[in-house]
Amino acid sequence: MTTPPRTIAVLGLGRMGAAVATRLAEHAHQVIGWTRSGQPATGSPFDTTPDPAAAVAKADVVLLALFDGRACREVVDQVRASLRPDAIVVNTSTIAPADASALAHELGTSYVHAPVLGSVPAVAAGTLEVLAGADPATLDRVRPVLAALGTVRPVADAGTAAALKLIANSSLAGGVLALREALRQGDALGLPRTEVLDVLELGLLGGLVARKRSILTSAGNPATAAPTAPAQFTIAALAKDLDLLAAASGTPMRSAADLADTPTDPEADIAVAALTPAVPDAVLEPLRAYIRGHATGDPAHFRAAFLPTAHVEGIRDGAFVSWGLDEYCALFPGRPAPDEPTRSRRIDTVDVHGTIATATMTLRHGTDTFTDVFLLAHIDEKWRITNKAYHRHP
Repeated sequence: MTTPPRTIAVLGLGRMGAAVATRLAEHAHQVIGWTRSGQPATGSPFDTTPDPAAAVAKADVVLLALFDGRACREVVDQVRASLRPDAIVVNTSTIAPADASALAHELGTSYVHAPVLGSVPAVAAGTLEVLAGADPATLDRVRPVLAALGTVRPVADAGTAAALKLIANSSLAGGVLALREALRQGDALGLPRTEVLDVLELGLLGGLVARKRSILTSAGNPATAAPTAPAQFTIAALAKDLDLLAAASGTPMRSAADLADTPTDPEADIAVAALTPAVPDAVLEPLRAYIRGHATGDPAHFRAAFLPTAHVEGIRDGAFVSWGLDEYCALFPGRPAPDEPTRSRRIDTVDVHGTIATATMTLRHGTDTFTDVFLLAHIDEKWRITNKAYHRHP
């Protein structure tokens, strides 16, 4: 059965909004678009207007494709008086669950929160996954419009749809960061990038590698020069979504900090975040000196690793201790421990934030296992450990 054409106002003509408007226009809907930037979409199969009120005045479906909750609130307030009484507002924007719930409460059964999984190519192919939270009768009215974009997956309500979209994007961030680690390890082993990508494409990261391969094999240093291909999903947008998720859940996310500290253009494609170079040797050197101190028992290595004002702190024999560097060095006899051949130390994480860094390390000393947490600073053109805290595992 042929779906009757609808009059659709698309508010927000960024990458996704323009692609959605184009897809709907190609499916015989009458589409008029508006963008907050005021820049008209040239060469598009739909009309544009500089006035959002004019865009929604005759529309029976008003589709929002905006950057964040604040933009959604401002635009809804701007066009509310011009909405037709029977118009349905479909919000595809990625926003906080609380913002989605507030819009649903305000607009009632005329609101559908429908964030999408997928990027511009999926819009063009009609293969988006649409998470639709709405009154069932309202969703049925706009289902043919959403079906032109992809598969419609009804969920409990607007807040649930918004939360699920953030969860989906958090897994994407995890994939990007896992890909970054795999590429760093491959580079450290001297493996050809193309062969590393071939193997990764066979595993769980295969879909991501296949979609982003042209960026992942780009020449030069992608951490300082973004590829020429337009970004499908930017680092800034993904970092924004992770911040929304952490705020909504009350649970900090390591991946958010990792993406935020990617030393490249935040408007670059998320794949560029996978190409960040490994931690510089200058940051690792004080940690390696610390390891040499344990391995040899020679306090001179600790003095090279730590600032003179550093403290080592933790729980020892049930009491909190805080040693200055001299006190800590006095614990070492200047020779290796008798069981040194069986001991091991491993740097687990290093995160650099401009002129400071944090690191964690696991030490296995006989039957004892320790987790060391370090704070480092770049002082006088050299990295030094400013403080260390440790936990002795029972």
